[in-house]
Amino acid sequence: MAISLWKNVLQTTKERILQQRGVSLYNSAHGYEEEAIKKKLQQFAGGSITLSKEDDGIGILTLNNPKLMNAFTGTMMLELQERVSELENWKDGKGLIICGAGNTFCSGSDLNVVKAIANSQDGMNMCMFMQNTLTRLMRLPLISVALVQGKAFGGGAELTTACDFRLMAPGSEMRFVHKRMGLVPGWGGAARLVAIVGHRAALRLLSGATGVDPEMARRLGLSEETLESSDGSGALEEARAWLGRHTEGPASVVRAVKEVVAAGRELPLEAALRTEKDIFGRVWGGPANLEALARRAKHK
Repeated sequence: MAISLWKNVLQTTKERILQQRGVSLYNSAHGYEEEAIKKKLQQFAGGSITLSKEDDGIGILTLNNPKLMNAFTGTMMLELQERVSELENWKDGKGLIICGAGNTFCSGSDLNVVKAIANSQDGMNMCMFMQNTLTRLMRLPLISVALVQGKAFGGGAELTTACDFRLMAPGSEMRFVHKRMGLVPGWGGAARLVAIVGHRAALRLLSGATGVDPEMARRLGLSEETLESSDGSGALEEARAWLGRHTEGPASVVRAVKEVVAAGRELPLEAALRTEKDIFGRVWGGPANLEALARRAKHK
């Protein structure tokens, strides 16, 4: 009886995470009113989120609101959800770079939006809306990189944690400023930060609202590498080259690699092993596997 119940729990967890990436974490049972918060956010226009899908399977998602250091307006939050939906349906995609216009990443939420939804219900709905979007971003079968130039503050710092990797340009800074605003992260950034750097380092960064430069980020494991270039085009080309080393090869294999890692991160061990088995079976004997065997690529 207990074994059967445990198997059912594992299967339910697996299905929740992997069967439908676009599924919402929250629904009306949690007090979530998605259409209401979308209508509210639509009132605060400005900026944009653009997505360029390249022939090599790399997507470039750009936050465009340089007058406000790429702070998220209401319509930008809505557009981010739309871009994530587009990426979920991009079957040839292998990687994603998220960057900001004007040589800076993102300063968080536009304060005009924050002030307008200062009541508890609207705030909770916005929190659940962004948690849904960033969780779907994190679960994309694409290897993702946040290219941090300039400032990544507040919600901008939270956005970087929804990516698989972070690369920082010289002089850039990440800072979880929420405590100074009388808040804690609400877009899932705290939970993801703990997973990346551990609970002690996460507590130091959050409780001290500590600025993190590229050197400190590398020491903490928050950043993979400090780039040589600080200008927009040069840093983007460096990020493309870095990501290209991890996305080389057929999209089916790159996406499978991301999927097995995501399963290991989010599922209980037994379910993760079964998922790995299923994905292995999908690529075993596939075109890429047979081609590699034909050229005896294993030892080259």
